[in-house]
Formats: sequence, structure tokens, C-alpha cells
Amino acid sequence: MITRQDIDALRVPLIALLATLVVAATLIFVSAALRDSAAELLTRRDNELRQARLKIQNAGEEKEMISRYLSGYQQLARVGFVGDEQRINWLDSLRSANEEARIFGVEYDISAQRPYVYAAEFNIGQLLLQESLMRLRFRLLHEEDLPRFFDALGRRSGGFYTIDECLIRRINAGDIEKGPQLDANLSAECDLRWLTVTPAITPGKKG
Repeated sequence: MITRQDIDALRVPLIALLATLVVAATLIFVSAALRDSAAELLTRRDNELRQARLKIQNAGEEKEMISRYLSGYQQLARVGFVGDEQRINWLDSLRSANEEARIFGVEYDISAQRPYVYAAEFNIGQLLLQESLMRLRFRLLHEEDLPRFFDALGRRSGGFYTIDECLIRRINAGDIEKGPQLDANLSAECDLRWLTVTPAITPGKKG
């Protein structure tokens, strides 16, 4: 039978035991909180490290890509395909090609720049492919003058173009008895597309 004296004797040990349990529970709670915080910090650091490694990898890939394609890009820029239109260079190239091919002058009409009608077929992403239509009219001594003119034009660095079509008409039948003619025998009319490519300007961003 437990008496009052026994209870009084156990009071101090019981209080000590209760205090120990409270301290132990507190330590367990704090330890769990610290463990969760450490785990969260470790996860965050792992994510940051992973992102840093990904940036380094992407930087390396971009550097490799730039190194691989830089010379080609610079060449396209030199010939006038990359960047703004270079109409003055185009006209200079026409005059130079005319002199080299020794034809009877070149007349031209050129339209305003617009998006290239077949751009969607090339899937060029964020690049903007544009064209300016040009119609050329010139007189020729004979048919071989036409390819010679475009060969000379292609060797210039005035720009990049494609030829849609050319129509040739005879304007002087000539006189065989008089020998070779020194005047134009043919007239030619050709439609060209001068092409340029630039980065597309996104809304809210000035190029």
C-alpha cells in the first residue's frame, strides 16, 4: 500500500523524469526541424549546382556552335545576305557586271522590301527573311551575254539574289552580208529577288 510518505518521496524523481521527457521531446522536435531544414538546404544547393552545370554546358555548346558557324556567318554578312539591305552595293554590282559583260547598259526597277514569300518553307525560326523584287532590262549582242552578265554579278559581294525568270526578244535580225553587228540584237527582261535575313524584332524590344 502506497502511503503519502511514499508519494512525497517519489515527487522529486517524478518531476525530474517529466523534465527529462520534456527536454527529450524538445530535442527530438528541434532535431527533426534541423534535419528537414538541412535536407531542404541540400536540395536547394543541389538544384543550384545542377543549374550552374547546365549553364556551363550550354555556354560550352554555344561557344562550340559560334566557333563552328562564325566563319560562315561572316561570309554571308560580307556578301550582303545578313543584315540590312545594301541597295547601293546592289547598284554598284549591276554597273560593274554590265562593264565586265560588255552589254549595252542596264535599266532597273526595284520594289519596297517585304517578307520573303517562301520563308515558311525554310523554317528559319526567329530570323526574318525578306526580299526586294527587281526587274532588269538590258540589250544584248547575243544570247551568251546574259549568262556572262549574271556570272559577273554573282562574283560581286553586293548581295544575295535569285532569278525568277528572264524573257529574251529579238530586236535586230542583222544582215549577214554586212558581217558581225556592233549594235544590240536582243532585248532581255529579268525578274530578281534580292534577299536579306535579320533577327526578328520581338514586341516591346527595339532592334
